[in-house]
Amino acid sequence: MASITLAAAFWLGLHLIVAGPLRGRLVGMLGERPFLGIFSLFSILGVVWFVFAYRAAPWAPLRATVPALGYLAFGLIFLAFLMTTVGMGAMNPTTTRRSRLIDNKLPVYGITRVTRHPRLCGVSLWAIAHLLVNGNPAALIMFGALLVTTVNGMVSIDRKRRRVLGGLWDAFAAQTSRLPFAAILAGRTRFEISEFRIWQVALAVVLFAGVLWLHGIVGPSPLWALH
Repeated sequence: MASITLAAAFWLGLHLIVAGPLRGRLVGMLGERPFLGIFSLFSILGVVWFVFAYRAAPWAPLRATVPALGYLAFGLIFLAFLMTTVGMGAMNPTTTRRSRLIDNKLPVYGITRVTRHPRLCGVSLWAIAHLLVNGNPAALIMFGALLVTTVNGMVSIDRKRRRVLGGLWDAFAAQTSRLPFAAILAGRTRFEISEFRIWQVALAVVLFAGVLWLHGIVGPSPLWALH
Protein backbone atom coordinates (compact mmCIF):
# COMPACT_ATOMS: atom_id res chain seq x y z
CA MET A 1 0.00 0.00 0.00
CA ALA A 2 2.98 2.30 0.49
CA SER A 3 3.64 2.60 -3.25
CA ILE A 4 0.10 3.53 -4.23
CA THR A 5 -0.13 5.98 -1.33
CA LEU A 6 3.06 7.67 -2.53
CA ALA A 7 1.75 7.62 -6.11
CA ALA A 8 -1.41 9.39 -4.94
CA ALA A 9 0.64 11.96 -3.01
CA PHE A 10 2.77 12.57 -6.13
CA TRP A 11 -0.34 12.94 -8.32
CA LEU A 12 -2.12 15.29 -5.93
CA GLY A 13 1.00 17.39 -5.40
CA LEU A 14 1.58 17.66 -9.14
CA HIS A 15 -1.97 18.77 -9.92
CA LEU A 16 -2.91 20.75 -6.82
CA ILE A 17 0.41 22.45 -6.07
CA VAL A 18 2.65 22.42 -9.17
CA ALA A 19 -0.30 23.22 -11.47
CA GLY A 20 -1.77 25.49 -8.80
CA PRO A 21 0.17 27.97 -6.64
CA LEU A 22 3.54 27.17 -8.28
CA ARG A 23 2.37 27.34 -11.89
CA GLY A 24 2.88 31.08 -12.41
CA ARG A 25 6.41 31.02 -11.01
CA LEU A 26 7.39 27.93 -13.03
CA VAL A 27 5.91 29.31 -16.26
CA GLY A 28 7.90 32.51 -15.65
CA MET A 29 11.08 30.48 -15.30
CA LEU A 30 10.51 27.91 -18.06
CA GLY A 31 7.97 29.41 -20.44
CA GLU A 32 4.43 28.16 -21.12
CA ARG A 33 5.20 25.43 -23.65
CA PRO A 34 8.18 23.90 -21.79
CA PHE A 35 6.12 23.91 -18.59
CA LEU A 36 3.20 22.12 -20.28
CA GLY A 37 5.59 19.60 -21.83
CA ILE A 38 7.28 18.79 -18.52
CA PHE A 39 3.96 18.73 -16.69
CA SER A 40 2.51 16.31 -19.27
CA LEU A 41 5.56 14.06 -18.95
CA PHE A 42 5.26 13.92 -15.17
CA SER A 43 1.51 13.29 -15.49
CA ILE A 44 2.21 10.29 -17.72
CA LEU A 45 4.78 9.03 -15.22
CA GLY A 46 2.18 9.47 -12.48
CA VAL A 47 -0.35 7.35 -14.40
CA VAL A 48 2.27 4.62 -15.01
CA TRP A 49 3.20 4.66 -11.32
CA PHE A 50 -0.48 4.36 -10.40
CA VAL A 51 -0.97 1.35 -12.70
CA PHE A 52 2.02 -0.61 -11.36
CA ALA A 53 1.30 0.32 -7.74
CA TYR A 54 -2.36 -0.67 -8.10
CA ARG A 55 -1.48 -4.04 -9.61
CA ALA A 56 0.99 -4.71 -6.78
CA ALA A 57 -1.35 -3.61 -3.97
CA PRO A 58 -2.94 -6.35 -1.85
CA TRP A 59 -6.57 -7.17 -2.62
CA ALA A 60 -8.58 -6.45 0.52
CA PRO A 61 -12.22 -5.69 -0.38
CA LEU A 62 -14.06 -3.50 2.10
CA ARG A 63 -17.51 -4.43 0.78
CA ALA A 64 -19.23 -6.98 -1.43
CA THR A 65 -19.72 -6.36 -5.14
CA VAL A 66 -23.24 -5.29 -6.13
CA PRO A 67 -24.07 -6.46 -9.70
CA ALA A 68 -26.46 -3.54 -10.30
CA LEU A 69 -23.59 -1.13 -9.68
CA GLY A 70 -21.60 -2.96 -12.32
CA TYR A 71 -24.21 -2.19 -14.97
CA LEU A 72 -24.30 1.43 -13.81
CA ALA A 73 -20.50 1.58 -13.99
CA PHE A 74 -20.51 0.33 -17.59
CA GLY A 75 -23.00 3.04 -18.53
CA LEU A 76 -20.95 5.73 -16.81
CA ILE A 77 -17.75 4.59 -18.51
CA PHE A 78 -19.33 4.68 -21.96
CA LEU A 79 -20.64 8.17 -21.21
CA ALA A 80 -17.11 9.08 -20.08
CA PHE A 81 -15.66 7.92 -23.42
CA LEU A 82 -18.38 9.83 -25.29
CA MET A 83 -17.77 13.07 -23.37
CA THR A 84 -14.01 12.80 -23.74
CA THR A 85 -14.19 12.08 -27.47
CA VAL A 86 -16.70 14.83 -28.28
CA GLY A 87 -14.83 17.22 -25.96
CA MET A 88 -11.80 17.11 -28.24
CA GLY A 89 -13.63 19.28 -30.77
CA ALA A 90 -12.69 22.84 -31.66
CA MET A 91 -15.79 24.28 -29.97
CA ASN A 92 -14.58 23.41 -26.47
CA PRO A 93 -13.09 26.55 -24.85
CA THR A 94 -11.84 24.70 -21.75
CA THR A 95 -9.02 22.92 -23.57
CA THR A 96 -5.44 24.21 -23.58
CA ARG A 97 -5.93 25.71 -27.05
CA ARG A 98 -6.79 29.37 -27.57
CA SER A 99 -10.52 29.93 -27.17
CA ARG A 100 -12.42 30.21 -30.45
CA LEU A 101 -14.79 33.17 -30.78
CA ILE A 102 -17.85 33.40 -33.04
CA ASP A 103 -19.47 36.82 -33.35
CA ASN A 104 -17.13 37.94 -30.56
CA LYS A 105 -18.64 35.34 -28.20
CA LEU A 106 -17.60 31.98 -26.82
CA PRO A 107 -20.00 29.64 -28.62
CA VAL A 108 -22.30 27.41 -26.59
CA TYR A 109 -22.37 24.48 -28.97
CA GLY A 110 -22.64 20.70 -28.90
CA ILE A 111 -21.08 19.11 -25.84
CA THR A 112 -20.64 22.45 -24.05
CA ARG A 113 -24.42 22.59 -23.74
CA VAL A 114 -24.11 19.43 -21.62
CA THR A 115 -21.01 20.49 -19.70
CA ARG A 116 -18.30 23.06 -20.30
CA HIS A 117 -15.72 20.56 -19.03
CA PRO A 118 -16.43 17.44 -21.13
CA ARG A 119 -13.01 15.85 -20.86
CA LEU A 120 -12.64 16.40 -17.13
CA CYS A 121 -16.22 15.25 -16.59
CA GLY A 122 -15.40 12.16 -18.61
CA VAL A 123 -12.44 11.31 -16.39
CA SER A 124 -14.56 12.05 -13.31
CA LEU A 125 -17.27 9.64 -14.46
CA TRP A 126 -14.60 7.03 -15.21
CA ALA A 127 -13.19 7.39 -11.69
CA ILE A 128 -16.65 7.28 -10.08
CA ALA A 129 -17.53 4.14 -12.05
CA HIS A 130 -14.41 2.38 -10.81
CA LEU A 131 -15.09 3.47 -7.24
CA LEU A 132 -18.57 1.94 -7.50
CA VAL A 133 -17.25 -1.53 -8.33
CA ASN A 134 -13.91 -1.54 -6.52
CA GLY A 135 -14.36 -1.35 -2.77
CA ASN A 136 -10.73 -2.08 -1.89
CA PRO A 137 -8.36 0.48 -0.30
CA ALA A 138 -6.05 0.68 -3.32
CA ALA A 139 -8.98 1.65 -5.58
CA LEU A 140 -10.21 4.23 -3.10
CA ILE A 141 -6.76 5.81 -3.02
CA MET A 142 -6.09 5.82 -6.77
CA PHE A 143 -9.51 6.65 -8.19
CA GLY A 144 -10.23 8.99 -5.30
CA ALA A 145 -7.06 10.97 -6.08
CA LEU A 146 -7.99 11.14 -9.77
CA LEU A 147 -11.49 12.35 -8.92
CA VAL A 148 -10.17 15.07 -6.60
CA THR A 149 -7.85 16.45 -9.28
CA THR A 150 -10.47 16.45 -12.04
CA VAL A 151 -13.02 18.30 -9.89
CA ASN A 152 -10.33 20.76 -8.78
CA GLY A 153 -9.31 21.15 -12.42
CA MET A 154 -12.79 22.33 -13.40
CA VAL A 155 -12.76 24.99 -10.70
CA SER A 156 -9.21 26.02 -11.59
CA ILE A 157 -9.93 26.32 -15.33
CA ASP A 158 -13.04 28.41 -14.66
CA ARG A 159 -11.02 30.76 -12.49
CA LYS A 160 -8.21 31.12 -15.05
CA ARG A 161 -10.57 31.63 -18.01
CA ARG A 162 -12.54 34.26 -16.09
CA ARG A 163 -9.33 36.11 -15.28
CA VAL A 164 -8.22 36.11 -18.93
CA LEU A 165 -11.54 36.48 -20.77
CA GLY A 166 -13.60 38.50 -18.30
CA GLY A 167 -17.12 39.20 -19.56
CA LEU A 168 -16.78 36.75 -22.46
CA TRP A 169 -16.30 33.94 -19.98
CA ASP A 170 -19.06 35.17 -17.65
CA ALA A 171 -21.56 35.11 -20.54
CA PHE A 172 -20.44 31.62 -21.54
CA ALA A 173 -20.52 30.30 -17.96
CA ALA A 174 -24.03 31.69 -17.45
CA GLN A 175 -25.30 29.38 -20.23
CA THR A 176 -23.27 26.29 -19.30
CA SER A 177 -22.46 24.18 -16.26
CA ARG A 178 -19.75 22.04 -14.74
CA LEU A 179 -22.23 19.33 -13.74
CA PRO A 180 -23.47 17.50 -16.85
CA PHE A 181 -26.97 18.54 -18.01
CA ALA A 182 -27.40 21.04 -15.14
CA ALA A 183 -27.63 24.07 -17.47
CA ILE A 184 -30.11 22.22 -19.70
CA LEU A 185 -32.31 21.21 -16.77
CA ALA A 186 -32.17 24.78 -15.43
CA GLY A 187 -33.32 26.16 -18.80
CA ARG A 188 -30.14 28.17 -19.41
CA THR A 189 -29.53 26.34 -22.70
CA ARG A 190 -31.07 23.48 -24.67
CA PHE A 191 -29.81 20.15 -25.96
CA GLU A 192 -29.22 20.16 -29.73
CA ILE A 193 -28.56 16.67 -31.06
CA SER A 194 -27.93 18.09 -34.54
CA GLU A 195 -24.73 19.70 -33.25
CA PHE A 196 -23.15 16.30 -32.63
CA ARG A 197 -21.47 14.21 -35.30
CA ILE A 198 -22.07 10.51 -35.94
CA TRP A 199 -18.34 9.85 -36.29
CA GLN A 200 -17.75 11.15 -32.76
CA VAL A 201 -20.24 8.68 -31.32
CA ALA A 202 -18.79 5.89 -33.48
CA LEU A 203 -15.28 6.71 -32.29
CA ALA A 204 -16.44 6.60 -28.66
CA VAL A 205 -18.00 3.15 -29.26
CA VAL A 206 -14.79 1.85 -30.87
CA LEU A 207 -12.59 3.21 -28.08
CA PHE A 208 -14.92 1.84 -25.40
CA ALA A 209 -14.93 -1.62 -26.99
CA GLY A 210 -11.17 -1.54 -27.56
CA VAL A 211 -10.35 -0.55 -23.99
CA LEU A 212 -12.82 -3.14 -22.67
CA TRP A 213 -11.05 -5.83 -24.68
CA LEU A 214 -7.57 -4.61 -23.73
CA HIS A 215 -8.60 -4.42 -20.06
CA GLY A 216 -9.25 -8.16 -20.12
CA ILE A 217 -5.87 -8.82 -21.77
CA VAL A 218 -3.58 -6.84 -19.44
CA GLY A 219 -5.62 -7.32 -16.27
CA PRO A 220 -8.78 -8.87 -14.87
CA SER A 221 -11.81 -8.79 -17.14
CA PRO A 222 -14.11 -5.87 -16.16
CA LEU A 223 -17.06 -8.21 -16.69
CA TRP A 224 -16.44 -9.59 -13.19
CA ALA A 225 -18.32 -6.54 -11.84
CA LEU A 226 -21.54 -7.89 -13.40
CA HIS A 227 -21.50 -11.13 -11.40
